[in-house]
Amino acid sequence: MNGPIDQLPGGPEPVPAPPPAKHGGLNFAIDFGPLLVFFLAYKLSSGGEGAFAATTAAIKGTIAFMVAIVVAMAVSKWKLGKISPMLWMSSLLVLGFGALTIWFHDERFIVMKPTIIYAAFAVLLLGGWWFGKPLLKYLLQSALEGLTERGWLLLSRNWGLFFAALGIANHVMYELIQAKQMSFDLWLTIKVWGVTALSFVFTLTQLPVMMKNGLALPEEPAADKQA
Repeated sequence: MNGPIDQLPGGPEPVPAPPPAKHGGLNFAIDFGPLLVFFLAYKLSSGGEGAFAATTAAIKGTIAFMVAIVVAMAVSKWKLGKISPMLWMSSLLVLGFGALTIWFHDERFIVMKPTIIYAAFAVLLLGGWWFGKPLLKYLLQSALEGLTERGWLLLSRNWGLFFAALGIANHVMYELIQAKQMSFDLWLTIKVWGVTALSFVFTLTQLPVMMKNGLALPEEPAADKQA
């Protein structure tokens, strides 16, 4: 396989991320926070009467989502010193599809967005893996200390397949919503809680892959070693 790439074509130079132990919670808040804001804003706005009550709630949630994603980008730049390519892509799609949702008063654009995000990441990661390029390393702009290029390639492949599966599942749910066999509320609950839990479980399943490919564990404090 080819050696590592120094940077994505036309993209910024990779910036090492701070240690996960220090900013792991912040990274999670940046990634998950805007989606949670959308969920809460939608739930608090729903329950009204009339044919357009659900759509109105979805639009209010979308506006909150768009504001939250911009705030997340600002916090990421301020606290971490960078905005990862994955956050850039997600933000652009959130703002673009959010604008379409507001303009056309149609929550289906919200449901379509994850399919496009998942498909894009799947194509990037699997395409990079096929050509021997561990693009996950550059999309995240983070370094798992000690992880080999082979390890990054395996993670890129595995996450690419995972994103592909999520994209297919989301498209199936979109079709069910179109056929009036699934509600927007159920889709949103699955998206916020189900996909998040599934992603966490999938991350845990990748720990053996990382451990076998050089991932360095945090060193114990000197006091603990002496004890």
